[in-house]
Amino acid sequence: MPTDNHPGPLRVLVFGASLRAGSANARLASLVARQISDTGATVDLAAMHEFDMPLYDGDVEAAHGLPSGALALRDRLERNDAFVISSPEYNASVPGVLKNAVDWVSRVQPQPFKTKHAMLVSASPSLVGGNRGLWALRVPLEHLGTRVYPDMFSLANCYQAFAEDGTLKDSGLQQRLTETVSGFLSLVEADMRYVCLERRWYEFLGDRTDAPITQRAEQ
Repeated sequence: MPTDNHPGPLRVLVFGASLRAGSANARLASLVARQISDTGATVDLAAMHEFDMPLYDGDVEAAHGLPSGALALRDRLERNDAFVISSPEYNASVPGVLKNAVDWVSRVQPQPFKTKHAMLVSASPSLVGGNRGLWALRVPLEHLGTRVYPDMFSLANCYQAFAEDGTLKDSGLQQRLTETVSGFLSLVEADMRYVCLERRWYEFLGDRTDAPITQRAEQ
């Protein structure tokens, strides 16, 4: 969480995890960012190109430290209360560029993913959407201590799904996305202002802390 005597309005980082120009996931990220902004929250909308970094190499890290793209993503995570990733699905899993970014940023101490709230969405031309990729993405994020929102949103047949104004043509899907975003923001708001989640448990044992990490309690 930001340390500048926050809370003010919620701060949410939103980015599409595709490098392709005209990516449907960039469009979905923009739509989610608009919905978040409409609630009065502050949105930090980013593109994956802003976080360029080489493939993870422990020798490169030892010789040169973390690349600027990884540090930029670290900084954006730390400035926000929560983040939303709109991720494509590659071969039923996580895109390599996104997993590589997570791996690099996981090397930062203290761990910037830990205790952050995240919502995962996807857009895919597939008739089944990109849900398999989102389930795979949950694994490294939750391993690092991220509080991944239970409800995920996967947009199938994405090339025909958007209206000219950037919303979804299907009113039922648009309503479901709106409700998912609203529920996510309500949880983040409650946790930020009222500390409703006192969970200290997480799996990433490489991040040391003086506080006990075995308790898993929700108040």
